[in-house]
Amino acid sequence: MIKLSAVIITFNEERNIERCIRSVQGIVDEVLVVDSLSTDRTVEIAESLGARVIHQKFLGHIQQKNFALAEATFDHCISLDADEALDETLQKSVLDAKSNFDCDGYSMNRLTNYCGQWIKHCGWYPDIKLRLVNKKLGAWKGVNPHDRYELNAGSKIQHLKGDLLHYSFYTIDEHKRQIEKFTDISAKAKFEAGIRSSWTKVIVKSIAKFIKSYILKRGFLDGYYGWVICTQSTRATYLKYYKLLKLQ
Repeated sequence: MIKLSAVIITFNEERNIERCIRSVQGIVDEVLVVDSLSTDRTVEIAESLGARVIHQKFLGHIQQKNFALAEATFDHCISLDADEALDETLQKSVLDAKSNFDCDGYSMNRLTNYCGQWIKHCGWYPDIKLRLVNKKLGAWKGVNPHDRYELNAGSKIQHLKGDLLHYSFYTIDEHKRQIEKFTDISAKAKFEAGIRSSWTKVIVKSIAKFIKSYILKRGFLDGYYGWVICTQSTRATYLKYYKLLKLQ
């Protein structure tokens, strides 16, 4: 059977890392954690579960994930965030794929838990992610902090059964703090890429985001937290383009 590495990037993930690692035990042949100088028990917990830990100052979401892949022992890798874990169906699907790896990459649905509730709408599900790959055939790309894995043209991709469980935010305040942080990063990345904003863009994109997530993507079916997610997503869109406008 072909060997498989699990690659996880971390920073202060002591509440999540054990769940993540345990979900791939018995499936992968190596767990590699690339830690961005955590100050909590992340490294201690990871090492106690048999993970190999590399300490690397944060390079940016895309750069850090490419660094981690390069450090993996095996060519075939499943790339995870510390707040993610494979459900039982996905565990079996990965094991089945591992028996031959006849595709270049494997995608999977990601199901997000928000403040204790699984979110099935708002544009958050199925949230397809390409995470099981041959690292020689692609790379992490995108605009920070929104990364995506891209395989070389002509690569063969198969979709796996099961869900990648994403334990995103434990409180609404955590979501708000991440929005402030990520919109700073996003606005700067867009500015450096030559993208520009305007008040028209700020307003139109914000309104369009709410209509898409709450109405077209049926966020209202997720009840109270559906409303929270859609309004906060609208706020994130507003801040991203407003901060870009300020940078100009």
